[in-house]
Amino acid sequence: MRAKYDGRCVRCASPIRPGDHITLLEQDSGVWVHAACPPTSATRQTRARTSGSSRSPSQRTPVPKASMAEPPDAVSVYTDGACSGNPGPGGWAWAIDRSRWASGSEGATTNQRMEIKAALEAVTSLDGPLVVVSDSSYVVNCFRDRWWQGWLDRNWRNAQKKPVANRDLWEPLIHAVNERGDVAFRWVKGHSGHDMNDFVDQLAVAASLTAS
Repeated sequence: MRAKYDGRCVRCASPIRPGDHITLLEQDSGVWVHAACPPTSATRQTRARTSGSSRSPSQRTPVPKASMAEPPDAVSVYTDGACSGNPGPGGWAWAIDRSRWASGSEGATTNQRMEIKAALEAVTSLDGPLVVVSDSSYVVNCFRDRWWQGWLDRNWRNAQKKPVANRDLWEPLIHAVNERGDVAFRWVKGHSGHDMNDFVDQLAVAASLTAS
C-alpha cells in the first residue's frame, strides 16, 4: 500500500511521505511503518507492551472518542482527496452512490487541502441532513472534537499560536456546517475494502490526473 499522508515510521523513525510503500505494524493497529523496514528489537518490545493483557492503566490504549450525533434521516455522502506530490496535482470527489457524484482537480495543492475541498463541495452542493464520511481524521476531528471552536476563539490561531493552515478552505466549510446545523462527520478507515470509500478514492485519483 502507498501512503496518502505525511507521518513517521515507528521502526526507523524517518518520515513517511505520500507515495511511500507502507504496511501496518500490527493488524488493525492503525500504526503504519515503511514496508521495507525490518522489525527491530524496539519494535518487538513495543508490540509486546501493546499486546499484553497485564498493562497498567497508563499503558492501556486510550478509549476512542464518541462519534458525532448524526441528524435523523441523514444521507451519507462519501468524500476523499488525492494528490501526487506535496504540493502537486490533486483531485477531490464526493459521492452518495455510484450515480450521484462530483469531482474536480487543482494543479498545485496538497492531500489535506483536497480532503477539505471534497467535504466543502459536498456540504455546499447537497441539501438535506448529511453525514460526511471521510477517511481523513484531519477533516472529521475538526468537527467531532470541535477544533474549529478553538480556532475561532484564538482568531484563527492553532494551539501553538500559529496561523491555522488551509484557512481559506476551513473558513467557508465551518461556516456552512454551522449555518446549516444538519451536518455530521464520520470517520472510515481508508483502503479497508469499504465500497464507497474506495469509489471516491478512485474518483479523486482520476481527477488528479486531469490537473494542469
